[in-house]
Amino acid sequence: MQDRIVITGMGTVNPLGLSVKESWENTIAGRSGVALITLFDSSPLQVHIAAEVKGFKPENFMDAKEARRRDRFEQFAVAAARQALAHSGLEVTDRNSGRIGVIISSAIGGLYSLQEAILTNHTEGPRKVSPFMIPMLMANGGAGMAAIEFGIKGPCFSVASACASGADGIGTALMMLRTGMIDAALTGAAEATITSTGVAAFDRVGAMSRRNDDYSMTPQPFDKNRDGLVMGEGAAVLVLERESSAKARGAEIFAELAGYGATADAYHVTAPHEHGAGGVAAMLMALQSANANIQDVGYINAHGTGTSLNDQAETRAIKAAFGDLAYKIPVSSTKSMTGHMMGATGALEAIFCTQAIREGILPPTINFQTPDPECDLDYVPNKAREANVTLAISNAFGFGGHNAVLAVRKYS
Repeated sequence: MQDRIVITGMGTVNPLGLSVKESWENTIAGRSGVALITLFDSSPLQVHIAAEVKGFKPENFMDAKEARRRDRFEQFAVAAARQALAHSGLEVTDRNSGRIGVIISSAIGGLYSLQEAILTNHTEGPRKVSPFMIPMLMANGGAGMAAIEFGIKGPCFSVASACASGADGIGTALMMLRTGMIDAALTGAAEATITSTGVAAFDRVGAMSRRNDDYSMTPQPFDKNRDGLVMGEGAAVLVLERESSAKARGAEIFAELAGYGATADAYHVTAPHEHGAGGVAAMLMALQSANANIQDVGYINAHGTGTSLNDQAETRAIKAAFGDLAYKIPVSSTKSMTGHMMGATGALEAIFCTQAIREGILPPTINFQTPDPECDLDYVPNKAREANVTLAISNAFGFGGHNAVLAVRKYS
């Protein structure tokens, strides 16, 4: 019988908190992480709101000198990874370090450092550009810095598939564990794109909410009056292990990572397929990977960005995958609270699925006021709900037509 792959540790820094416990409490309470931008002067832009990580001090998680040599997204990655390792109780030793993988993804990488380097080169000349600029901007920097920080010598890389990066990275770790290539993995994603360039670029795509004067009510996934996504930032990392390895060291097991599906729309560089065909295939693939069927699913953590095209396409995809059952399965978008953390969101939402299964409570979709006739499922509006869930799936759909779905099962 194939070893099951289990979750033994979790860590995060995100707009709702600097730990899993704090983040989950705020999620279940339906609190929003959206506020006016403080990281830079947004006055020249049309968007003045974001979901920033608040109160983060990198020196609380790493050496202060090393922190200065790391981009903000790499600081987030190391902080979340440190929490996840501590939570799991997994000790990295000379004996096991080569059997642990680090797959910490990022869609964009060190945008802070890249923007700063370009401005410095333009205004002060090339000799003033930081010698640490390349390792600070590279998308695999979060994985590399975590491996260095904790002495992990197994496979180490980052997956870049836009907003599906975190889920794809976790799914890749799952497959590596199933083949026996490694015994454990630190896996998730980190993102820090709340810069003037990042916000301006996503706004130019037409994806951003401009509800600057009433930001307490945005984003509004699946609501008729939604006006776009709100950019978020942060990191989420899980420790995955083969069940035999976890049991051998007496680890607490929080859930089973049961399945993974990934597809491409091959349709449009930013817009999802109108009928969500790629999402349908990815959801069904994840269930097949988990040896499960549609009747087993008790909760869906939706991609749910709060853009009209995404919300309608995802709703159609869920209905196409689950048929009449779609109306009986609770669906929620935690991006209504965290904002869209780009590549990192899928990793955080895998943690939220794990917590929903463990705690028997489903996070809400906040800011849901006016139903959209095109979005007619049960979106757990505004208040958390008690529920006994055995299997949950998490959807992550990205620019470029990337679709990644994870299936998380209650462990027994």
